[in-house]
Amino acid sequence: MKSMTSYAYLDGTVNGTDISCELKSYNSRYLDLNINIPSTMTQLEPFLRKYFSKQIIRGKVDFYLRLKKVHSEQPILPNIPLAQAYYKSIADIARALGMESQITLDLILRQEGVLQIDKDFDEELWQKALVPILDELIGKFNSCRIEEGKALYADIRKMLSVLSDSVTEIERHAAKMEELFSAMLKKKFSELMEHEPDHQRVMQEVAVLLVKYTINEEIIRAKAHIAALEKEITLNETPGRRIDSLCQEINREINTIGSKNQLTEIGQAVISAKDALENIREQAHNIE
Repeated sequence: MKSMTSYAYLDGTVNGTDISCELKSYNSRYLDLNINIPSTMTQLEPFLRKYFSKQIIRGKVDFYLRLKKVHSEQPILPNIPLAQAYYKSIADIARALGMESQITLDLILRQEGVLQIDKDFDEELWQKALVPILDELIGKFNSCRIEEGKALYADIRKMLSVLSDSVTEIERHAAKMEELFSAMLKKKFSELMEHEPDHQRVMQEVAVLLVKYTINEEIIRAKAHIAALEKEITLNETPGRRIDSLCQEINREINTIGSKNQLTEIGQAVISAKDALENIREQAHNIE
């Protein structure tokens, strides 16, 4: 089990160029992958998107690849129009905010594309060189996710125990509720048929209504869903969406039990079960 929130950072060198790689992730129902790389390296985006899509199932993921320092002897050319555009934009922002403009050469030179390496971009070379760097980055990223996932697993286990105990408590009082409901129905029908008593007809009507209002089937289905939920968190490495789906099914059964309930004990167990379910669903939103 892995958390969807994580962070990893790694420095590396590719083809004489120092780079930094940064990977962040947040909760999201599906995989939302954003690749942020220098404009001169856009050819790498399909490769990077394919790589991370194989490693991460869901979450909002931001990847950043930045060029830090070039050690090669290739000439570096200035992009003067771009530098001028950066200068003007920064100055405009300063004026709009009523701030004194303190634009340094270092600030301009650090903007993407102001300095460019005068050489053809070797996409194949970069792909091969990036693989071990990305593998190490994703290793650090997953270590963080797994560690947080352990805490999520422990909390879900705790809430699952509360949920299971609540359903057991409901089951323990189910027969009593059925007896109470049966007695209420018999009394009601007897009153309605006081002038023309027909015991057999009363019992038939009671039997029909008992089938409609019994909670045995809901208990059986709830227990089956709880067993499936326990299996998911134990065996499935990416159970997030499945947990949420099963919680909805269990919640449906618990709501039905609550609507039929006639006993305080069952009412209290229903509240406990719904609280546990809500906690499990909240945690499921943090799980891949």
